[in-house]
Amino acid sequence: MVVMKMKFPFQKRVKLAQGLWLLSWCAAVAGAITFTLGCILKTELRRRAEVPDLKYIHIVPNTLMIVGLASLGINYFASKICQDALDAGRFPRWKNFLKPYFAVSCFFTILMLLSVIMSFVMKGSLESSLKVGLRNGIRFYKDTDTPGRCFQKQNIDRLQMVFQCCGNNDFRDWFEVQWISNRYLDFSSKEVKDRIKSNVDGRYLVDGVPFSCCNPSSPRPCIQYQLTNNSAHYNYDYQTEELNIYLRGCREALVNYYMGLMNTIGAGVLSVLLLQGSVLVSLRFLQTAMEAVAGKENTEIETEGYLLEKSVKDTFMEYFYVSCYLHEKNTNIHSLLLNGMCIANFFSVQFS
Repeated sequence: MVVMKMKFPFQKRVKLAQGLWLLSWCAAVAGAITFTLGCILKTELRRRAEVPDLKYIHIVPNTLMIVGLASLGINYFASKICQDALDAGRFPRWKNFLKPYFAVSCFFTILMLLSVIMSFVMKGSLESSLKVGLRNGIRFYKDTDTPGRCFQKQNIDRLQMVFQCCGNNDFRDWFEVQWISNRYLDFSSKEVKDRIKSNVDGRYLVDGVPFSCCNPSSPRPCIQYQLTNNSAHYNYDYQTEELNIYLRGCREALVNYYMGLMNTIGAGVLSVLLLQGSVLVSLRFLQTAMEAVAGKENTEIETEGYLLEKSVKDTFMEYFYVSCYLHEKNTNIHSLLLNGMCIANFFSVQFS
């Protein structure tokens, strides 16, 4: 059973080709925008690459850049096909090209859909990556003389000031690590000795935070040491008074920032996906309607166009059998490549 069969008189085919030509160029521009959005997200992730462990999150901008570039090529050829569809004598030269064209186009459209889904569901991976990265950043904050970590302090300080945050979960994370280098500690001081002896790890732990945690909006001069000692400061109550440091953790701040950015980009790419899908569906109707004209003396006759040659059920079953066949023949191929081959082969059969 043919799916979505429609009748196309000559004038309707002409209007479809003309409208699709314009739509394909709009989709090409949208593809360029998708590539740009991927570059923006990639740049933002690389800007903070020294602190959080975000290597797995880069799959989102990388995918966006790939599908953006692919969309440019797909829609360029779509516009050329639409031009030749206005001349029944020139359209047949695209017959052999359309089979792989639809396969590649559908593959990259599905890839675009996956990038949209990833943009909305990567919060868990992002949060766990930031947790590890920030924890290591705080732990190595003091290692300004260690190769490979000498800029860690600068990166953490800049991060806390830009995002107005403190610590990983909150400012108390600084209480659990020695963030002052031994180079700047006077080991002849009784206070230093007592603090080092007060914990089994022999670390110099203080209830204080780096200067970058200070909130400049607070009217009171910054209190960054002895935060939990009420008697150390005049008119100060640790339990009730709002501290003049940033209370929000950097993980929360970065998750909100990156997810806000990715959700915005995901919504934009979703609109591009709908536009790209419209181009492919319309081009499929144009293809099947024009193929009915081939070999006819009167090229202005009414023809029929359709989306799928078989029913959805038969289409799914055919895809299932093709997938199983390829799985048996290509057991050593990476799963992602295998799925791509299955999809491409399926659409090649359907659009032939």
